[in-house]
Amino acid sequence: MTSAAAASSGTDDPGVRPGLGVLLVACVSTLVVNANTSAVSILIPSISTDLGTPIDVLQWAVTGYLLVGAATIVTSGALGDVFGRRRIFMGGLLLFVASSVLIALAPTGGVVVLGRVIAGAAGATILACGLGLLSVASSGQGQMWGVSLWGGAAAVGAAAGPVIGGVLNEASGWQGLFWVNAAIAAACIPLTWATVAESSDPERSRRIDWAGTVLIAGVLVPFVFAVTEGSSWGWVSVPTLVCLVTTVLAAVGFVLVERRVSAPLIDLALLRNVLLVGATIAILIGAGAIAAITFMISLYFQNPLAFGMSSFQAGLATLPVAAAVVVVAPVVSPLAHKFSARVVVTAGFVVLTASFAVLAAVRPGWSYVAFLIPLLGIAVGLALSNGPASSVATACVPTEQVGSASGISNMARYVGGAVMTAVAAGIVARVSMVKAEAGQAGADALAAGFARACLVLAIFSAFGIPLGWLVARRTRRPRASDLAAASASTIYTLPPRGDGEGGDGRNDGGAEVGGDDLGGAGRHRLGSRR
Repeated sequence: MTSAAAASSGTDDPGVRPGLGVLLVACVSTLVVNANTSAVSILIPSISTDLGTPIDVLQWAVTGYLLVGAATIVTSGALGDVFGRRRIFMGGLLLFVASSVLIALAPTGGVVVLGRVIAGAAGATILACGLGLLSVASSGQGQMWGVSLWGGAAAVGAAAGPVIGGVLNEASGWQGLFWVNAAIAAACIPLTWATVAESSDPERSRRIDWAGTVLIAGVLVPFVFAVTEGSSWGWVSVPTLVCLVTTVLAAVGFVLVERRVSAPLIDLALLRNVLLVGATIAILIGAGAIAAITFMISLYFQNPLAFGMSSFQAGLATLPVAAAVVVVAPVVSPLAHKFSARVVVTAGFVVLTASFAVLAAVRPGWSYVAFLIPLLGIAVGLALSNGPASSVATACVPTEQVGSASGISNMARYVGGAVMTAVAAGIVARVSMVKAEAGQAGADALAAGFARACLVLAIFSAFGIPLGWLVARRTRRPRASDLAAASASTIYTLPPRGDGEGGDGRNDGGAEVGGDDLGGAGRHRLGSRR
């Protein structure tokens, strides 16, 4: 009996726990990828000083990473289904090692950006295929135990990344983080080969939607260039219009391709599901807001015109925010069960919007504590909104479409982070420059740029408030395993545990599927089709 079937019958299948080897490589690699992702913003001032590259160029080390991740997160899971998850996972590790070495040896900021773009594809592959390997090696409650550890590793990596980056920067220079990344990822390769069994999905179409992957990048990259450079180029200038037209043409091409291919990157029929679209946009807003503010405070805290912190001090200063997300996330599931996901998601966006509105009043004389209170509010708002939205994104579709729904919401996380980081960074730079040219003191100009970007983020977050009312489902009572895995919900959308309630072919919350359901194309499975 699968765990989904067991849940439907009211019992819990103890199942099979994943082996130590697959558990180690999946969790360690995920921790490293997420630590790397969150640490880079802390290192940008040091990289800028060392390589003589402007920060507005190095901002693409963050944005480019996320853009490529958005374009490849679904494709990498499909490659694992077709060619073998272990094989593609090890390929992702190799690519991650190569990109880390390239960045560590980079003579210019442009090479750093290139390395981060490559790392975006590697990180997406490691996350998608690593979770798949963990899932097919286990079943029932044993599977949920493994996925809970995976989610915990992801959350810990994201929270600890800035501190780790700051420590390594102070001890060995900014290159230290990437050498450590390369070493750990390299050690995972032989361990994976020796301890992890190969798996694939023989029932899945052998075709890979390469055209869809390229067109997704064609939609996102010129759009980000247009929104970040439009004010300096001119909103009706030739470069801006070319970018926008390219985005529109790529979007039209993507729709045409997805309608024709046998194994589409995105099942367009899912976009008619109002609950899924609303939940996905809510996820995009939350991911975009937290990525943008994390980037902004990493630079602001280290700027000599503001606090002038070292990278280590800035990492410590951001730790309470990341830790608050991890602490609050497990509390959200019981709240959603008691008050409904609609109430919790709406409350989360209200808190998120209000917190950004407070930061929009920032002045040069603000203390760290003055920043900390609204930043903790942002963390709480993110946890409240993202957890139930992630659950609804997969609970509102039939079982056979859960993998596709999960892939859409995970892609949305990358898209939101990339776009809003680029937009916020551009606003800070432009407003600060205009204010400085108008004769304002450097600290005043910097604070004005930061405040304007936070105002835009407050408006952006406010769009999530009406979305909360689309989330009408009341989730079932959470199990202990759901609480253990909840911290992953702000980083990655996991398919839900079926509980047999409702009789509509849909599921309500949680994060588990049956081990026997992992093999077939389009079936309910973790890590297969992302």
